[in-house]
Formats: sequence, C-alpha cells, structure tokens
Amino acid sequence: MALDKAKKQDIIAKYSRGENDTGSTEVQIALTTERIIYLTEHLKINKKDHSSRLGLLKLVGQRRRLMRYLHKVDFARYTAIKEALGIRN
Repeated sequence: MALDKAKKQDIIAKYSRGENDTGSTEVQIALTTERIIYLTEHLKINKKDHSSRLGLLKLVGQRRRLMRYLHKVDFARYTAIKEALGIRN
C-alpha cells in the first residue's frame, strides 16, 4: 500500500522549501523514507514476501542516490535532512 494522501501532504508540508515545492530532493528523501519504514514493518510480519523485499532494496538504493546528490550539492541541507529523518550514513 502506498502512502495515503493526508500523510503525503503532511510530509510535503514539513520538508518542502517553498509553498508549491513538491519535488525537491528533501521531499523525495522524506517520502522514500516513509515508504521504507512502511515496507520494513510489513516485512517483519510477512517474512516470505520476497517481491516486497526487492522493492524495499530498490527504495533504499534510490534514497542512497538522492542522499549522495544532496551531499554533493549542499552539505548543510544534507546534514539537516539526515538528522531530521534519523538516517545513518
């Protein structure tokens, strides 16, 4: 299941850089992190769901690429989003 509309809007409002910002790197990282958390909890219950496990690994890789880009472009924003979401290196 994907994120519901209300939760998605809350995340966008919290991490957006402007009023109409829905696609900045910080917002993408925050949305991906929420999906990763959801899938992690799902896989704790459904241990044999290998297709969801592959989807989780793809999401983790996507978030890693976004974090690498943000680290390269603006280190201050990188550290802020990393600490706000509790992401390790």
